[in-house]
Amino acid sequence: MKKIGIIGGSGLEKLNIFNQTEELEINTPYGTPSSTIFSGTLKNKHVYILSRHGREHTIPPTQVNNKANISALQQLECDCILASTACGSLRDAIKRGDLVLPDQFIDFTRHRKTSFFEHFEPDNWGHIAMADPFSEKIRQQVLLAAQQLEINIHPSATIITIEGPRFSTRAESKMYRIWGADIVNMSTSPEAALANEAGIPYVAIAMSTDYDAWKRDEEPATWEEIMKVFNNNVEKITRLLIKVLAIL
Repeated sequence: MKKIGIIGGSGLEKLNIFNQTEELEINTPYGTPSSTIFSGTLKNKHVYILSRHGREHTIPPTQVNNKANISALQQLECDCILASTACGSLRDAIKRGDLVLPDQFIDFTRHRKTSFFEHFEPDNWGHIAMADPFSEKIRQQVLLAAQQLEINIHPSATIITIEGPRFSTRAESKMYRIWGADIVNMSTSPEAALANEAGIPYVAIAMSTDYDAWKRDEEPATWEEIMKVFNNNVEKITRLLIKVLAIL
């Protein structure tokens, strides 16, 4: 039975749509994961859900133990990871509530543990190829699932991860656009890189909730508005995840 890891972003912490559920406590060499892991079956898959910010959203982005989270899913022998995340749009074409499937990331974090390789072994120096950090095979399956559900999704984007928890200044938001970023969040890096180091194919499904700070004709992002948009659209990303599980 294929094993799928799901890392839930904002609004998905309490997602439980599975059969034969149990709650697992996993210990890793890197400490305790952000949450216990919900285990269950769905569509002939064994699924493990981990809440990135804790079940009650108590862990700020910088304090998320990404190494423990990825290590826990590796211990559970997950064949791939589907991650969900809220994001801010840096492009007019990406509206509030739109789903986006990144194919590139920029890591603009400063204070996070970004690699499992804290020292080099003689036969493994840890220089992992990262040209295409998101699994193209699984990305295509997500796009197929969205097409079958008639859910519009932007098929590619560059996502930039900032440190947070504060939101961007207008100058920063404009700079990200100049760099080529299409959406901005606080969670994809180093999560995606660590999954690659662990050898687990990884895909992020992002939901646009705001326009960050670059649009003068829009109010800057606030947490209250982000959660309002996310909660109004969370059913869409849930349906997509279930469909993806069916066709993986």
